[in-house]
Amino acid sequence: MDTTTSVWLVLLSALLAANLPFINNRWLAVIPRATPKSLWHRLLELVFWYGVVGAIGLGLEHGVGQIAPQGWEFYATTGSLFLTLAFPGFVYRYLMRHRA
Repeated sequence: MDTTTSVWLVLLSALLAANLPFINNRWLAVIPRATPKSLWHRLLELVFWYGVVGAIGLGLEHGVGQIAPQGWEFYATTGSLFLTLAFPGFVYRYLMRHRA
């Protein structure tokens, strides 16, 4: 797999994973819940999906070549990007009106 395909795969998986906690009420999109998730549960799940996407990116980077060193700046930037990608799901869940 070439570098361009790896980058697009990570970006698309990040877009999907960032919105996943907001578009359903299941834990990790698999385990059903009797009650709706609170915002804190959704944010905790968002952190989990951030780690999953990071692991996917690390695996793809390892397949392409040497893994680059990553400091706090890397995590601050990717965390901000992940929160930005989660904005459409947040708007859908908390800011749009839903008919009962």
